[in-house]
Formats: sequence, C-alpha cells, structure tokens
Amino acid sequence: MAEQDWFEVQRFPHDVTMIREPHHAEDVKVYLIEGRDDVAVLDTGMGVDDFAGQVGSLSTKRPVVLQTHAHWDHVGASHHFDDVRVHPSEVEGLRGGFPAARYIAAFAADAVDARRLPAGFDPSGGLPGREPTGLLEDGDRIDLGDRVLEVIHTPGHSSGGVSFLDRAARALFVGDLLYLGKMYIFFPDSSPAAFRRSLQRASALMGDVDVVYPAHNASPITPADVLAIGAAFEEVWEGRAAERSDALFGYDVTVSDFGSFSFLLPAGDWRAAALSE
Repeated sequence: MAEQDWFEVQRFPHDVTMIREPHHAEDVKVYLIEGRDDVAVLDTGMGVDDFAGQVGSLSTKRPVVLQTHAHWDHVGASHHFDDVRVHPSEVEGLRGGFPAARYIAAFAADAVDARRLPAGFDPSGGLPGREPTGLLEDGDRIDLGDRVLEVIHTPGHSSGGVSFLDRAARALFVGDLLYLGKMYIFFPDSSPAAFRRSLQRASALMGDVDVVYPAHNASPITPADVLAIGAAFEEVWEGRAAERSDALFGYDVTVSDFGSFSFLLPAGDWRAAALSE
C-alpha cells in the first residue's frame, strides 16, 4: 500500500465490501452492500480523502447512504451523496455537521498517522451538514433490488442508532451498537437502559445470523461475540462487575472491563437514572 493511501478495502461473501480508515484511532469501517439496482452505503466515514470516488470505483450501482447514526466519524462524506437516510432522532445531528474546532482536534497527532493523510486535507472548515432525503424507522425494509435490508432501531450509543439485518446473507450490520473494544455509552444522547434493550434484541437475532459487521475495530465478529457482550452487560447492569473511574473526551466515566471489550458509562449513579427510563 502506498504511504499516502487512506482507505483499505476488503471484500466479503454475499457482495459485501468494507472500506476501512485504519490510520486513525477510530478505525472506522463502512460497508457497501450490493443489490441488483442499488448499493447500500452504511455510513460515509470521517470526511478524509475522496470517499464518494472510492465508492464509485467499487460499485456502479446507485448509492443509497444509510446512516447507522450521525456522529462525526460516520457522516464525513454524506454531503457528497444524493440519497442519504437517517433515523428521525439523528436528523439534527446530520443536519448540523461538525464544527471546525472539534474536527481539528479529532486529527491531533496522537489520533492519526499524519503521513497517511492525503495532500491538501484541511480540517479547519469542519464538516458540512446534510439534510436527509429520507428517514429510517424501525421495521423499514430497504429494497436494493433482489436484496432487502431490515432496519432495526438499536439505540444506546446514540438515540437514533440503527442496525441492518440481511436475512438472506445471514448478516447483521450493527454500526456503533457493539464491537470488540471500548463501547461508549456516556454521551448526552447515550442511554444505558436503551443499550441493554438493544443488546437483548441483537442477541435474540443470533440464531438467524452467521456474521456480524461492526463499525469499529475487528470485523467481522461472530454471534458468540455478541452473546458474550450481552451477557457481560447484564453483569454490569446488576452491579456484579468490577468498575473503575476514568475520563475521556472531557467526560467522567465508569468503566467495566471484560478483556477484549469494555463498557464506558456515565460517572456516578447511572443505574438510578437508567431504571427510570
């Protein structure tokens, strides 16, 4: 791979292609899912380099952007596409973009391999917002032509997080709901109670799924990984897991570690607030 290359591409069975941004600490993954007529683009990455051109080089189908949620590292190139859909509770996040100061901070030296950034990349303008062209509701079916993705509302990390189930391919695309690594459940739009319900819902689908594609870190992961994450969070929910205090992105957090993954939750008595939801 040339030193300046930003994206890595990997193809999986059932016409699934992963576009990875491995040179940033977020290690973002975007997925293309090919149908007869359209290609679903699950998120648009961090806004570095020509993401839309990368998609066009990998598929000749009409791109339909399906946002798993509207956090900055998933919407970076959404303004370059004609068809962009998101859950109703994430519309304002998508529309608002990402301010310059925070975008600049996201590319601090400790977060990115600057040698890999494309010539001319300049975060000083921030990320422009994008008005969605459609909404993603729980139970929606996205027909790509001889291929259907089922929309599953899976909040927790964010209020409008969605996952996509491809029953024919026995694949579940989970965005930031879960992955192997630090799972962030402490943002203002996060909810430990919703996270628990979403994990339960994802776990209940594992009999229909062979492979799970998350938006960060190792991918794909297995149904066994999903079940392990779900079981571990039940320990946390019931107060049976070890906890430690930490700080991240300016937030005080409570951390429970389980080897290959951990849960980062609000500091203080988050359980009392969660039980009231």
